[in-house]
Amino acid sequence: MAKRLQKALLLLAVAAMLPVSLYGCTGDTGASPSDPPAANTDELPQEKNSVTVGIAQDLDTLDPHKAASAGVSEVLFNLYEGLVKVNAEGGVSGAVASDYTISEDKTVYTFTLREGVTFHNGAPVTMDDVLYSLKRCAGSENDGVPLISAFSDVTDISAVDDTHVAVTLSKPSLEFLYSMTAAIIPQGSGDTIATNPVGTGPFAFQSYTPQESLVAKRYDGYWGTPAYLEEVTFRIISSAETMVMSLKSGVLDMVIHLPNTMAAEVKEGFTVHEDTMKLVQALYLNNAVKPLDDVRVRQAMYYAIDVNEIIEFVCNGAGVATGTSMYPAHTKYFLPELATAYQKNLDKARELLAQAGYPDGFALTITVPGNYEQHVQTAQVLEQQLGQVGIQVTIQTVEWESWVSDVYRGREYMATVCGIAADDMTAREMLVRYVSDGRKNFINFNDPDYDKAVAQAIASTDDQAQTECYLEAERILNEQAASLWIQDLCDLVVMRPELEGFTFYRTYVLDMSTIRYQ
Repeated sequence: MAKRLQKALLLLAVAAMLPVSLYGCTGDTGASPSDPPAANTDELPQEKNSVTVGIAQDLDTLDPHKAASAGVSEVLFNLYEGLVKVNAEGGVSGAVASDYTISEDKTVYTFTLREGVTFHNGAPVTMDDVLYSLKRCAGSENDGVPLISAFSDVTDISAVDDTHVAVTLSKPSLEFLYSMTAAIIPQGSGDTIATNPVGTGPFAFQSYTPQESLVAKRYDGYWGTPAYLEEVTFRIISSAETMVMSLKSGVLDMVIHLPNTMAAEVKEGFTVHEDTMKLVQALYLNNAVKPLDDVRVRQAMYYAIDVNEIIEFVCNGAGVATGTSMYPAHTKYFLPELATAYQKNLDKARELLAQAGYPDGFALTITVPGNYEQHVQTAQVLEQQLGQVGIQVTIQTVEWESWVSDVYRGREYMATVCGIAADDMTAREMLVRYVSDGRKNFINFNDPDYDKAVAQAIASTDDQAQTECYLEAERILNEQAASLWIQDLCDLVVMRPELEGFTFYRTYVLDMSTIRYQ
């Protein structure tokens, strides 16, 4: 069955001439901030010290406080830093702040500003810059609506003295530290930061051409270990085949998030790194649209699909089934049993559809960002699977920008295939988005028990109790079939063999500062 389906879908893909490209959309241990590492003294190759990286997604904004998609955030990670920054282990390390303390009642976070940190324009980072940046995140330039949701609990941001800033919360939080990865930008730069990015990271912005590329150069005034590369160009290419051809021709030196179905194309002559993508791909359902507002319909859809068949077709079996909005790297928050809660059962699916008043099925439109091959392919498999119980699927491919504006922000859609990622290892970031009044609740999920579980988790000051509340929230998402959670996609990063130093983070991050020529 799987082989016949694969052949049929490949023929369908060719006939429709669908755009082929990469996938993506829009963290538990906390390491102590570290002192700045010693400067990198390795001699760099003289013939070439730049890299061109192929990415599939255009950058919808260069404003770090407004970036909606993980694909944008992973690029901006190289330009901006917060008081702390995510590290490869999923915790945080010191950045603009050299140290921090947390009050015993977990309501006051105090940070010590690091000496000698400068912006890419050469100006030193001051307390005024820090206060401005944090208050902007809290909504000072957005009619009081926080640009970063965790800042909704902030009641005060103030300077203790010239080198210490305190952030006070309305209630205790075990997770707020991770929100301090929010970028520190120059005072008053909110109106220009999206077109003229100025940060403190290892690379400084040089230029951006929409739909084409972003160029960044090594910032020699960086406070920490400087980047090895002098220049990085992120080239936007929406086709995976074009990515591979560009690698082979020398136009690209590196490609991120290449579908593993194309691994055979690059196994000779390139270094291939493989991991999972640290996101959850799903058929996300608009719970406010009929008939998807009926839990029986959503559950019927789950019983109608075969997740393992999807993973086999889309990722050659390499993806990891999730069953909920949490990916495996969130070890203590991941419940593998939820991945098998809905086993394919067409009779059960038909029974539930009949109970809901849809014995003959219904019409379903799945809107997919057309520049992500694995999302398009997943939608094609879903079309075949759901059709077995009478659900007539129409696949609507759209440009990435339209997907962000209409589907994610506007919530004008019925169903969509995409991946949701997190910038850190907190369960909060992956689960708070689905509370009833959540600003990021683009699936319009509404469940009082879920809201209660998440609220209790956020308010908890006991790690074990908090974890149990988050796990209960995941069980509710699965039981209510809020969406059809599928998998954490397989992830390939391909590099020229003369390059080294790449590291997979436990979060959706691309750190170019460690990449170097051998």
